[in-house]
Amino acid sequence: MVVNIKDGANYAPTGEAEKVVAPGEFLFAAAFLDHGHIYGQTNGLVDAGATLKYVYDPDPYKVARFVEAYPSVTVAHSFQQILDDPALKLVNAAAVPNERAGIGVQVMESGKDYFTDKSPFTSLEQLAIVKEAVVSSGQKYAVYYAERVHNDAAWRAGELIAGGAIGRVLQVLNLAPHRLAKNTRPDWFFNKQCYGGILTDIGSHQVEQFLTYADCSTATVNFARVENFGHPDKPDLEDFGEMSLTGDNGASFYTRVDWYTPDGLRTWGDGRTFIVGTEGTIELRKYLDVTGQAPSSTLILVNGAGESTEECLNKTGFPFFGQLIVDCIQRTENAMSQDHAFKAAEISMLAQNTADGRRCG
Repeated sequence: MVVNIKDGANYAPTGEAEKVVAPGEFLFAAAFLDHGHIYGQTNGLVDAGATLKYVYDPDPYKVARFVEAYPSVTVAHSFQQILDDPALKLVNAAAVPNERAGIGVQVMESGKDYFTDKSPFTSLEQLAIVKEAVVSSGQKYAVYYAERVHNDAAWRAGELIAGGAIGRVLQVLNLAPHRLAKNTRPDWFFNKQCYGGILTDIGSHQVEQFLTYADCSTATVNFARVENFGHPDKPDLEDFGEMSLTGDNGASFYTRVDWYTPDGLRTWGDGRTFIVGTEGTIELRKYLDVTGQAPSSTLILVNGAGESTEECLNKTGFPFFGQLIVDCIQRTENAMSQDHAFKAAEISMLAQNTADGRRCG
């Protein structure tokens, strides 16, 4: 799969990864190809050794594009064909966001694990329904929080923090601009009922990173705001959002998310993360070094040992996907716990609700 680094909708990382299963040992299907993240999700699983068996989407054009990227896949004639196949272990999907929960319930009730693009829900009501389905089915509802699990520098930061490189994390600051590419987006992208709001959507990536790096189980919303500053022709679009959180261990978090990446930037967004610990700091330049290398995935570490810069691009092998496959086989939670995946989404939706109330007020 060719990576188009200028188009956020088609950003699809791939790389050398440890194969955790033999060919044919872990079969999965891809379905509902509404967001380009489906390619990143699929690449991650295939790179880790999983075998792609089926693809399904009601739109034949989306299916044809997918088959171009993965020629050995079989086109399913219906989603039910996928649900009925007992050989499949997991269904990988990137549906319209407000449809993701319902599809996930169907998948889990069929006895398969589910791997969905973020945001995994667009309402707290959907989250409650899915929680019940996870308990009753015993299946996994995994989430593709790509800005950490499919970015080399972001993953490396987690390893360094876990190893004590900067001590206890006190604050995480995430800046997450994205390219709108308005003419390439489907109608649902501009319908808030479908995408749930910018904090629910892009913000869920950012909350997940905070909970991971700061080792928080949950957090409270201090402040949240959303706006449409520059697109009166798309009144349902939120092109700017921000929120502040305090973690249950006292750690602080702020993020800005927006659709204002300039056309002149060589990647879809100049994502940055700044992490302050009791014994050092980390800065991440996730996708490029502006005016320098692109693509790039750079980590800058300062601690008692001195200053260092590490180019992480193509270095980590994206271990999350292999861990997820093993979790599905062994029923463990090493890639990401179910509580963590749900909590990141819940907090982002609570922040969205706070911001929506502020706008109404």
